Amino acid sequence: MEFIDNIDVKALVFGAAIAAAFIIFGYLYWDWFYPFSAIGLLYAGYAQKDIISGTLIGAFAATPIVALTFQGYLGHFSGFFVTETGMLTVVIIILLVGAFVGLVGAWAKRSRVKAKEEYEKKQKIGKNKNKNKK
Repeated sequence: MEFIDNIDVKALVFGAAIAAAFIIFGYLYWDWFYPFSAIGLLYAGYAQKDIISGTLIGAFAATPIVALTFQGYLGHFSGFFVTETGMLTVVIIILLVGAFVGLVGAWAKRSRVKAKEEYEKKQKIGKNKNKNKK
């Protein structure tokens, strides 16, 4: 159960909902809403505590996009993608893209935490160390 403690469920739910909402808005209103669905996956990955869980949660948050794809919100398929192998390929591609976007979100958080630690470390040394104690 230690792995479950590392997951931010609220970010997972909200990230998946944001991703699905932008897909639906893109279908109903304007096509340029589609790329903004990545915001939800980035948020889901960013809120996690480490990169591995961010990647897995990014893939898991992409599952509503898979459901919306098969309902026709991303267009209709023809040719190879109508077959069972083609549909499985579409599912794998969507989950891999979700995992990659979640990885980017988790990596951005890790980089931000490291930069913040370095900034605080620099503030503790030098001539301005007494000014920041107020």
